[in-house]
Amino acid sequence: MKVIIAEKPSVAKNIADALKIKGKKDGYFEGNGYLITWAFGHLLQLFDAKDYDDKMAKWNMENFPFIPHQFRYKVKSDPRKKGKEDLGAKKQLKIIYTLLKRQDVDAIISACDYDREGQLIGDTIIYNLKTGKKVYRLLLNEWTPEEVLKGLDNIKPNTEMKPLQDAGIGRQWADWVIGINLTSVATLKYQKGKGQALNIGRVLLPTLKIIYDRDKEIERFVPEDYFKLAAQFKTQDGNEYEGMYSENGESQFKDKACLEQIEQELKEKHASILDKQVERKREYPPYLFNLSNLQGYITSKYKGWTSDKVLKIAQSIYEKKYITYPRTASSVLEESLAGKAANVLEKIKKGLPYESEIRFTKSKRVFDNSKVESHSAIIPTYLIPKSLTPDEQLVYTAIKNRFIMQFMPVAEHEETKILTKISSSEIKGLFVSKGKVQLVEGWKKVEKQESKDTLLPFVNISDPVQIVSCSLTSHVTKPPKHHTEKTLLKVMETAGKGIEKEEGEEMMEAVLSGYSIGTPATRAETIKKLKMVGYITTQNKYLLCTDLGRRLVETFPVKELFDLEFTGRLEKTLADIEKQKYTKEGFLNLIFEFTAKSVTTIKSEKDITIHEVTRGKKSNEVLGKCPVCGHDVIEGQKGFGCSNWKSGCKFVVWKNDKFLSALKKKPTKTMVKALLKNGVALVKGLTSKKGNKFEAYLRYEKNPDNEFFSWKMEFAPNQKQKAAHSADHLN
Repeated sequence: MKVIIAEKPSVAKNIADALKIKGKKDGYFEGNGYLITWAFGHLLQLFDAKDYDDKMAKWNMENFPFIPHQFRYKVKSDPRKKGKEDLGAKKQLKIIYTLLKRQDVDAIISACDYDREGQLIGDTIIYNLKTGKKVYRLLLNEWTPEEVLKGLDNIKPNTEMKPLQDAGIGRQWADWVIGINLTSVATLKYQKGKGQALNIGRVLLPTLKIIYDRDKEIERFVPEDYFKLAAQFKTQDGNEYEGMYSENGESQFKDKACLEQIEQELKEKHASILDKQVERKREYPPYLFNLSNLQGYITSKYKGWTSDKVLKIAQSIYEKKYITYPRTASSVLEESLAGKAANVLEKIKKGLPYESEIRFTKSKRVFDNSKVESHSAIIPTYLIPKSLTPDEQLVYTAIKNRFIMQFMPVAEHEETKILTKISSSEIKGLFVSKGKVQLVEGWKKVEKQESKDTLLPFVNISDPVQIVSCSLTSHVTKPPKHHTEKTLLKVMETAGKGIEKEEGEEMMEAVLSGYSIGTPATRAETIKKLKMVGYITTQNKYLLCTDLGRRLVETFPVKELFDLEFTGRLEKTLADIEKQKYTKEGFLNLIFEFTAKSVTTIKSEKDITIHEVTRGKKSNEVLGKCPVCGHDVIEGQKGFGCSNWKSGCKFVVWKNDKFLSALKKKPTKTMVKALLKNGVALVKGLTSKKGNKFEAYLRYEKNPDNEFFSWKMEFAPNQKQKAAHSADHLN
């Protein structure tokens, strides 16, 4: 009998399905010689400082730096109950350990995600128990039945994964030591009043600095005026075209008088075609998605999306077996995947209007071992999705389309450049006209990308042309734009190595060099955390530093943590540990020395207040009377509830209410007020499972047989026909 430990219940179910195991027990599946159980991500976490030493229960400057001699693990904490164990995690750990200890179990297989974090999740659970049983690793890039069965035939001894485990442990312990020490000391030094700590992190601060630097660049920007001169020409057969005046390749001029003089010179002058260049150009599709490019594409194209949301949705589609592993840095596929890719293409192209143009080819742009690090690019699997949420469908379609594009004809266009010369020795420059005509649409058909043609008339060299008119226009230089999640991810991906183009060999090599801020799996969480701790804010799609974020950058004395080169080097070292080019011990010693030195630096600095926490008594607006006990209903952190809760009243409308969440809605004060006053609220903008928007009357009524409340939905008479189509969430 073998125990398989998956990272999540959904993955365990995929493995059970592949092995045709139906026997579901409490916390595991059993059948066909396997016990398949699961974690919920991390079930264990590192000890808190106070777990090692009671004196660390209260922050005191003289107790830092604090670096444990031996790192230990405990059941993860309940995020909703500070200081308490997560009972769900505790129960699942007990189930796992019971299975591992069973007499009939002779081997353990870790089936957690094939990355640093997945290795750590499985290994901390397995090795904390010390069973002495053989441990193997199932390494998969997708969870389709075919791949699961193939993977189980090719499991590896877990000892071969020691470098990946070392990198995972090195990252985890390093971030704990830096975070615990520098967050504590910085908060004691620079914060007045008790509240949320001043969060300091190895990846957090350099990311903040990227946003800060762009904000400062915009502030320092001084706009400058410049001028352009355009002329309209007419050919012998009466066709007109425009040309832009250019000298030495420059068409923007600071000297307005110079252009005014040329404008005067143009009057009553003749012109002719000096040169005509026609060039046929090929446009290749953008490379396959890695995680950062997928996040950048979706967040820039669709309003309201964040990198964190894209990752969660992609992870969900991956666990449903419809795409390959999403947390990848690679934009190409391993060459060994050519057969699989051809099979996938054959299945997903069926029925497309351009199906006849899709041809599988094994090109270096798609298949190249030298450009793959750990995981290949994200592509669809051979399974065609039957039911996806609208969000999942949007992300899946982007991945599917990007894959199909690689096997469509290359797009081609013709570029024409006409140089027009004025018959005047006073005018040194030329008028440049550019035209473009799309000849082959190719892969652009996949996403219906429309190419605008700029047509120029047919001319020959030396043809005379007539000057019809000219116009001198004034312009102002524009500052750079604030970072978006797309542009920020691009800088993080290469630790700001100055790669201008998003696509191309240079960008791929920079990504694979290992110099980065965080990893594909952690960057979205970093951006989310920067918002959560109040260091950055968003305006539309742009990211900006808050006053607190600015003060932190300008005051915090450990400047290495803001340095992209320093942080990039640390991430590169972790990648080198995976490749056995560096040791975990060497990396951790470097981190411990850096932390101790940083604590000393902070202690020796002047006392400055970066953040002052003021706690005024919050006056709660009364939303109505409790339908159970008649007391006031007020807004709390997690819901709209009865103020008499301390005496046992349980009336509450949770902010993360599952019924409303399924309809893509959150309860609002207005909704709760209407429910309490009228017993019913008209709610607009509800979303059905199929993505249709509708409105309905909602009631929140007490169940007759218990103390809980349930939702009831009603439609106005004139809405009933509409509701028949919209309310498919009930089916």
